[in-house]
Amino acid sequence: KHVAQWRNTLKTHAMPKLGTLPVQAIDTGLVLAVLEPIWSTTTETATRLRGRIEKILDWAKVRGYRSGDNPAVWGGHLQNLLAAPKKIAKVEHHPALPYADIGRFMKALRAAPGDGARALELAILCGSRSGEVRGATWSEFDLDAMVWTIPAGRMKAEREHRVPLSGAAAALLATLPRSPDSDLLFPARTGAPLSDMTLTAAVRRLHAADLKAGGAGFFDPKQNKPVTVHGFRSTFRDWIGEQTSYPRNVAEMALAHAIGDKVEEAYARGELLEKRTALMNDWARFCEGKPPVLNVVQIPEQSKAAA
Repeated sequence: KHVAQWRNTLKTHAMPKLGTLPVQAIDTGLVLAVLEPIWSTTTETATRLRGRIEKILDWAKVRGYRSGDNPAVWGGHLQNLLAAPKKIAKVEHHPALPYADIGRFMKALRAAPGDGARALELAILCGSRSGEVRGATWSEFDLDAMVWTIPAGRMKAEREHRVPLSGAAAALLATLPRSPDSDLLFPARTGAPLSDMTLTAAVRRLHAADLKAGGAGFFDPKQNKPVTVHGFRSTFRDWIGEQTSYPRNVAEMALAHAIGDKVEEAYARGELLEKRTALMNDWARFCEGKPPVLNVVQIPEQSKAAA
């Protein structure tokens, strides 16, 4: 799908103007001729197209097919000629389930059969992206240490990410069969990872079944749309911010987000694994409708008398 998107955007928008030219002849004016007609109408497509042209021209330079600066680069160049995407494009958030409804959703999810349902359950418990779960292999899991280590090559930020496993996540893993032909947790019949649509279909089935049973379904009330797989990361983040006292950096690290600017990131080298372990266990308990386990410090009787 990703390969097809690359080819289709280039074929539709770039090739009519650039396709017959040697790469050395492509300059800023030509790049703008490709981008400007769609920059304000289909901004997301235009920004992705710009990045793809930049990567192709970078490759061409390294291979010796062109020289000089890259006319498709954004920072310090096209940013001075085109409006910032955030100023002209409305940000569309993934529809997310209110955290108050996560217990009801998880109860329905755990009763649903199929690999898609189990993969979605693991994604929710770990606050992970769909692709991280669908591509997960058994060799990435240390069940003795209760840690899932996702290699940099499978992460959006291209940095290794360690996920502390809650008791619920470990219990789920213990129920999964292991294929003798694949190291994948969730191999498709072809041996490849499950498709993203498999998890999406699981969400849609639960939504439709709840409506059919007379329930309210699983909607994002702000957008009035059924929830999406990626939206559960927002559910997790909203719960942390509104229902817990975990610091922002713990929450952002749990979601594998960058923390602050480059300077702050350079100094924040710790993984906060112990705090994130407590967070993931509290989240798992909340998903089951249970209160979090609080670290209560007992005050000695003598201290109480003195107070």
